[in-house]
Amino acid sequence: MHVVRYPKYLGFFGMLSMAIFRIPLFLNRSIHFYKLLGCGKNGSFDLQPDWRQWAVLTISNNVQESRQHTGKFIEWWWRLFNCELLQIKLQPIEGHGTWDDKICFGHLPLKTDYEGPIAVLTRATIHTKKIRRFWQHVDAVSAEMKQAPGFITSLGIGEMPLFRAATLSIWETKAHMRSFAYAQPFHKEVIVKTRKENWYSEDMFVRFIPLQVSGTLQGIDPFKGKL
Repeated sequence: MHVVRYPKYLGFFGMLSMAIFRIPLFLNRSIHFYKLLGCGKNGSFDLQPDWRQWAVLTISNNVQESRQHTGKFIEWWWRLFNCELLQIKLQPIEGHGTWDDKICFGHLPLKTDYEGPIAVLTRATIHTKKIRRFWQHVDAVSAEMKQAPGFITSLGIGEMPLFRAATLSIWETKAHMRSFAYAQPFHKEVIVKTRKENWYSEDMFVRFIPLQVSGTLQGIDPFKGKL
C-alpha cells in the first residue's frame, strides 16, 4: 500500500494521477492486481474526501521492492510534486471475499495461529438501498476504533466512497484487533446488521502481517515504536 500526500494546493495532480497511473500499472508485469484509491478525511470510511491524499494498492505473488510495484514513472511523478509518501508492505495470511469478483490475495485460510502485529483490510460494495443504513453507523464505529487499546492507525480508502469503500486498520497484536472487532458494542452491532440486513453486494476481509513500513504522513511516522 502506497499512501501519498500532495503539498497544499497541488491535490488536483493527485486526482489526475488516478487516471494517468492506470497505464503504467496495467503494463507492469510485476503485479497482477492494483487499485487506485482516494482517501477519507478522518482515517476511516468517510464521505468527505481528503483531496491531498491518495493511495495505490499493488499486489504481487513475489516479495519485491516497492519500486518494482510502482515503476519509475510513478516514482518520478511523486518526486516531481514533492509528495510525502508512506509505504506499507503486507503479507496476506487470512481472509475471505472478493474485489471486483476476483480473489485478488489468493485463497487464504479463515484463521491461522499468528498472533503478532496485524493489519486488516475491510472493503465493501454497498447495495444502493442500504447506503443510508451503512453511513448511519460509520461515525460511531470509527470513534470506537480510534479509542480501542492496541490501535495504531487506520486509512479510509475507496474507489467511489459513497458505495465502494474500504478501511485499512493496523493493530499492535491480533488480540487487540479481535477485542475491538468482537467486544466493542457498536462494531459488534454493525457486524450483526450487515449480515441480517444484507448491506453488501460484495465484500472482502483480509488480515496481513506488516512486513515493512517506511515514510510518514503529515510529518508523522504512525508506526514509530509500535511495530
